[in-house]
Amino acid sequence: MSDGYSPADALRNTIELARLADTLGYERYWIAEHHAIVTLASPAPEILIARIGAETSGIRIGSGGVLLPHYSPLKVAESFRMLHALYPGRVDLGIGRAPGGSGLEAFALRRDRSERLQNDDFEEQLLELLAFLHHDFPSDHPFARIKVSPDMPGAPEVWLLGSSSWSSAVAAKLGLPYAFAHFITPEETPMALEFYRANFQSSKQLARPRAIVALGVICADTESEAKRLYTSTQLHIRRIRLQGKRLPVPTPEQAIAELGNFAFGADPVVRGAGEWPRYVVGAPEQVRDELARMAGILHVEEIMIIAVLHDYQARLRSYRLIAKAFNIPCRVSNGSRELSL
Repeated sequence: MSDGYSPADALRNTIELARLADTLGYERYWIAEHHAIVTLASPAPEILIARIGAETSGIRIGSGGVLLPHYSPLKVAESFRMLHALYPGRVDLGIGRAPGGSGLEAFALRRDRSERLQNDDFEEQLLELLAFLHHDFPSDHPFARIKVSPDMPGAPEVWLLGSSSWSSAVAAKLGLPYAFAHFITPEETPMALEFYRANFQSSKQLARPRAIVALGVICADTESEAKRLYTSTQLHIRRIRLQGKRLPVPTPEQAIAELGNFAFGADPVVRGAGEWPRYVVGAPEQVRDELARMAGILHVEEIMIIAVLHDYQARLRSYRLIAKAFNIPCRVSNGSRELSL
């Protein structure tokens, strides 16, 4: 959420961006789950996914992701089978393990608040979720008698999300598609993807490894303008990493004044220690070439992009320029193909 705007503004902007992404021909649009964070108005992604599905026609919609430790697998299966019934063939169920907030919020979300030690049963939860989604419990299992509703042919596509080698190991072991959060831990991206591919075991859901890398991208008509816009993002990230503050995204003018010598310069706190920075910033051709190079070296067929910007119109413009740079075919969306590229 940007400084000077309300959560309602942020939600309206999210819906408008989804409509634009659908028309521009983007492949998928995911909603994250976060709790009690003032800058992120998304504690219940399944609600917003339902609205976005109604506002779009072809783009895949989903979670990036549902934080499974907070819920029973059956409840998640029911929610996403409902979405699948509404928008068959378009729903992705991205699953994460992070708390999505502080320890206090994680505790408040728990149904069982006893002092006993909680075992990390995420893998067991994930297997149970898959069994509910695909009607795949052994015949002698008590849950085999449960008929998850709505019972439609097919199922949401399950992705495992992560930002560490631990998640890549689970995705490989269970034979799931894997989405790596490069914008969180860029230094671990190559190792996590390499481990995932090397150890992948085929499953009923997936025959061969399939991965997405998610990173930040800011594109503008000129490199200088992209870098100016990026100062808002830069300060936002520095506040989180150095001060633990999640404040609304500042304007470029505010950011440049506060960043001082760090504005427009190399910033290791924001960039990260990996080969590629958390954010690719530049003019359309620069962004296209860097993303293509990154995808080729990492052997991924799809890159997911995010843009944390104060200026919402500049954010829309960024997605338009990227789509045009990659020659993505436009999609007929809600009866309109009117674009301002």
